[in-house]
Amino acid sequence: MEYLFRINAALALLAACINTHAADVAASYPNRPIRFVVPYTAGGPTDLVAREIGMRLAEAWNQQVIIDNRAGAGTVLGVNIVAKASPDGYTILLGTSAGFVLNPLITRNMPYDALKDFAPLSMAVISPQILAVNNQLPVTTVKDLIALAKAKPGQLNFASPGPGSPNHLGGELLKSMTGIEMVHVPYKGGVQALTDLVGGQVQLMFNSIPPVLPLAKAGKLRTIAIGSAKRLALLPDLPTVAETIPGFQCVTWYGVFAPAGTPRAIVDKLNTEIVQVLANPDVVQRFVAQGLDPQGNKPEQLTRFIRDEQARWKHVIASAHLAE
Repeated sequence: MEYLFRINAALALLAACINTHAADVAASYPNRPIRFVVPYTAGGPTDLVAREIGMRLAEAWNQQVIIDNRAGAGTVLGVNIVAKASPDGYTILLGTSAGFVLNPLITRNMPYDALKDFAPLSMAVISPQILAVNNQLPVTTVKDLIALAKAKPGQLNFASPGPGSPNHLGGELLKSMTGIEMVHVPYKGGVQALTDLVGGQVQLMFNSIPPVLPLAKAGKLRTIAIGSAKRLALLPDLPTVAETIPGFQCVTWYGVFAPAGTPRAIVDKLNTEIVQVLANPDVVQRFVAQGLDPQGNKPEQLTRFIRDEQARWKHVIASAHLAE
């Protein structure tokens, strides 16, 4: 009994020492610059989000946050840098649906595991895909589009900036959930795809909001629905696809991650600050104006969200024969 008592006492002392050390580490964090990796080129929406969060963290902690744009291999380059980084809280990542859901489902032998190699910190923003159609297409609602596609199976073309892109998968999800037949027309980029949508070479497309809205406002194409689960504050009169097809959701999303093994005390400190940043009225206003929906949450909630997204898109990717 005395032997067991001594073991328990030693374990309790060890736990106390670990907790004290973790508290000390969190209290002194950060005491040097933080590297914030963005797996995309500078200037895009991911860069905007990372720089806004990074600037606010730097102000709160009086410590530099360095944005490191590492585009390449469809986000794999930048994501893998953080997966292999030291788990000390000084290298973090702006991860997206491409790097954490689509690439792992489509490509074999990924150099990282999206769930095992990262410590989620918080969701950052949801970026809904908007469903736009050519002005000559005689539809104004998702219901109209489904009816037309069923009346003309295989005669409607939907564009995307490339196979496996969120835009492509939005069209494939629409097909799988409604039983309609449409032809995918991949382009080498979103600009060319939108140009042909306006010109009538293709009839519809899911796309991110910023490049679509100016064309819609100029009367060059028609927007009929948004891919988010709820209506967007920026476009309150635009219905969701889910209002016609329950359960439909086509969004891209950005979240903040650290390497797996990062001390929980540091994860919690980063989470608390990032969530506060995303609730800041100035930040909310700036993101909403870009068609982004800021959504800070707990690490466990982000993990569940990723699992749900993987389950959602796994079926779509398989039915479209996209997996390598």
